Amino acid sequence: MKDLKNYITQNQDRFLEELFSLIRIPSISSQSEHKEDMHRCACRWQELLLEAGVDKCEIFATDGHPVVYGEKTVSSAAPTVLVYGHYDVMPVDPLELWHTNPFEPVIKEGKIWARGADDDKGQSFMHAKAFEYLVHTGQLNCNVKFMLEGEEEIGSNSLYNFCETRKELLKADIILVSDTGMIATDIPSITVGLRGLSYLEVTVKGPNRDLHSGIFGGAVANPVNVLCQMIASLTNEQNQITIPHFYDDVLTVSDSERAAMAQAPFDLEAYKKALDIKEVHGEAGYSSIERTGIRPTLDVCGIWGGYTGEGSKTVLPSEAHAKISMRLVPNQDSHKITELFQKHFEAIAPNCVTVTVTPSHGGEAYVSPIDMVAYQAAEKAYETTFGKKPVPTRSGGSIPIIAGFERILGIKSILMGFGLESDAIHSPNENYKLEHFLKGIETIPYFYKFYAEMMKK
Repeated sequence: MKDLKNYITQNQDRFLEELFSLIRIPSISSQSEHKEDMHRCACRWQELLLEAGVDKCEIFATDGHPVVYGEKTVSSAAPTVLVYGHYDVMPVDPLELWHTNPFEPVIKEGKIWARGADDDKGQSFMHAKAFEYLVHTGQLNCNVKFMLEGEEEIGSNSLYNFCETRKELLKADIILVSDTGMIATDIPSITVGLRGLSYLEVTVKGPNRDLHSGIFGGAVANPVNVLCQMIASLTNEQNQITIPHFYDDVLTVSDSERAAMAQAPFDLEAYKKALDIKEVHGEAGYSSIERTGIRPTLDVCGIWGGYTGEGSKTVLPSEAHAKISMRLVPNQDSHKITELFQKHFEAIAPNCVTVTVTPSHGGEAYVSPIDMVAYQAAEKAYETTFGKKPVPTRSGGSIPIIAGFERILGIKSILMGFGLESDAIHSPNENYKLEHFLKGIETIPYFYKFYAEMMKK
């Protein structure tokens, strides 16, 4: 692959413009007004995959947003790689915090700035261009299938059924994913663990209408106050979650594995400086790496109620709301955790309010073995392009469908991510280092090369 770097350099401008054509489509899966944008983005992916060299590419309708499926067959004797990615993105609110238009990509400071630049349009598009190179130069030695969905950011609900009903279509030896990150630009890493997720919304209702806070304050319960008190009670002084039986199924990580995790490069002071915080925070007795990798968490992702507009309005709100995310670790069941939360939250509600818990979506944790051929091929690919072995890491994030793939299709996944924590995914000013985008395109072809060679042995 001596010509790989030259191919990337010669085609870099075209690669970027094609990526930007995807980014410019505001494919926000959680907002109904963008339903047509979701379909437009799926169609654009179909066009790009056909141009890259797949034999065929179809758009499958689902109960939610469409799935794009493409494939290229080189030989019945060759191993098959299923590339998974998602074309939906998170909402851009609050818009006023963006320095640029979130759907008009800009390159500055060596980075692509836009919603989806990293998560996951930029990272999944690397696979299309790596595939294009291999097809164009006649070096593709694996059968390749692409599956791009539009619901990852809202739980991949339709994709589970898609996989259940199309097991034959999706047969593969390994699933290849780039939707995770690296420790640092000079420290490549492979994600070997993802946390599970339980996401839900709670509503606390009090009086039948907003009330005058002077006339009724002190005599009628304020749902916002009550909600805050209830949420505060969900953790104790050691930042442990107080929901009964929440930790029952949490696997204990051995001292030797914790010691191995501690060897991963981590600069605590740089971490705090990058986030502009004085101190880190979390469950007592665990490091920051452990808190995000091997321990479950509970966080409020949004909370609202009452008057939040400009100026003052002295009301006692009739209701309050919060969105709550619980990140789970291996052996915890997301459905069980959701039920435990609902039972507990309803039990601690005072009689002066009524509480409703509405589950949204979730999924299970995933652990990727480091002794499988795909990991060894990925390790060798990173080593070839970065000049050093990647570090196996556990991510604090969740990609619920990854565990679903193993359960439904019986296929393991390898997570070759090229993002950084500083890429601000899910936040205003999301960005992706141009260097990492191009490095991904350079590294992925080597995975195919080494994977096919190792599978022959």
